[in-house]
Amino acid sequence: MNGHNDIDQTASGDVVIGKIGVVTVTYNSGDVLPDFLNSLDLQNYQDFILFAVDNASTDDTLDQLETWNSQKLILIANAENRGVAAGNNQGIRSALAAGCEYVLLLNNDVVFGSDMFQRLLEGLKAQHCQMATPIIYYNDRPGVVWCAGGTFKPRLGYLNRHIGDGDEDIGQFSQPQAVEYAPTCCVMIRHEVFNWIGLMDERYFVYSDDVDFMYRTSCAAITSFLIPDAKLMHKVSSLTGGNHSDFALYYGARGRAIFLCKHLGRFRGTLWTWLYRIFYLLRPVFALDTWHRSEVRRRGIRDGLKVGLESFEELKI
Repeated sequence: MNGHNDIDQTASGDVVIGKIGVVTVTYNSGDVLPDFLNSLDLQNYQDFILFAVDNASTDDTLDQLETWNSQKLILIANAENRGVAAGNNQGIRSALAAGCEYVLLLNNDVVFGSDMFQRLLEGLKAQHCQMATPIIYYNDRPGVVWCAGGTFKPRLGYLNRHIGDGDEDIGQFSQPQAVEYAPTCCVMIRHEVFNWIGLMDERYFVYSDDVDFMYRTSCAAITSFLIPDAKLMHKVSSLTGGNHSDFALYYGARGRAIFLCKHLGRFRGTLWTWLYRIFYLLRPVFALDTWHRSEVRRRGIRDGLKVGLESFEELKI
């Protein structure tokens, strides 16, 4: 296989062809970019363009990107932080305008082997699906799964859950399987999907934007597969201060409220958000959380509910 050709052979001899638009959103990503850019350099399948959308970084992120492979880079530098959803949309629009057959939404706090692009493309072809995701591992916990696809829990307001989170990989995910959900940390998408369901919902800013997008694909019967031969290591929460930072707690709760209003309707969505507020209020009582974190989460739920109710008709895509 010649990795520098536009046409590559799968293991079965079938031809894989098509340009990939790799979309990544950067924000003060200087510490993680070297591993990310090196992983891109090493790909066997080289028919791709990196659409890097920077949200007003103040570190050396732009310097690193500007000195990378200029023939494979389209850099979009925003004057302000527009959020992950809006940044992804800028990259997706650019990739589609450039004629890319596939869009790969990809975090930049990741490391991956030289065959990942090729494996995802082969998986799309072999499974006759519209989206493909790799097994994602914790970068600092070798062999421990962060996400092997995911599911939605209807009885919990369609809360998303990662499959395999925290489990050691002992071969239990060796076969491709259909999944309802995959984080846009890494998901390969055929270009026509965006014509069918639209782009990311920018009201989320960050968090839950990918949950919303994947839920819409699930409702539209768009098939997504876990491709276990494709593997990726994720430096989880390295760019957001961790899962318990005020930023993550606030926007996670805010996004959850918007999702509930959008997909469950005004009455049920409001009811669910109030249940969440009561749940967060009770957690410190039973020493399951601090009062500070509880207040941050409740503020996020309140603000997300406000966004959901003010733009309820628009939210119903």
